[in-house]
Amino acid sequence: MTTDEESFRLWAAERQLALLRTAVLLTGDQHRAEDLVQEALTTVALRWRRLRAGHPEAYARQVIVRGNISAWRKRRREVLAADPSDTPTAGVADHTPATERRIALDQALASLTPKQRAVVVLRYYDDLTERATADVLGVSIGTVKSQTHLALTRLRQAAPELAELLGEES
Repeated sequence: MTTDEESFRLWAAERQLALLRTAVLLTGDQHRAEDLVQEALTTVALRWRRLRAGHPEAYARQVIVRGNISAWRKRRREVLAADPSDTPTAGVADHTPATERRIALDQALASLTPKQRAVVVLRYYDDLTERATADVLGVSIGTVKSQTHLALTRLRQAAPELAELLGEES
């Protein structure tokens, strides 16, 4: 029989990378994502006895999403992105299609509000249902649907080239 500490360590080792992927997609910043995952794992560890029989990953995602939104609210100032022509790879024409898709996707995700970004990441990257997404975000299913619609509309406007790169027609 494993102790609470051992069972938490096993769970955390198994789920840490998936949580980090979600956090990176939410924040667009590897370091901030690592901090959010660490905060989430600490919070889950403190509540492990109660959470282990339920859905600890859903709780951890909720901590990550809410932590990201709280940090965004504290900053609430516009962060200017670097001019792409100033990057070391500017002018390099041999980007692979996968790299081009990733750059377009990162830029498009950056155009979303934190809640819209959270909905898109949870629904389409983590493949959660509308109900599960609503539970993680602490909102209604209607809110998830409306935020998804707004986010997808904004993504289409922000990155029409993404549809072309993916071979879809506009």
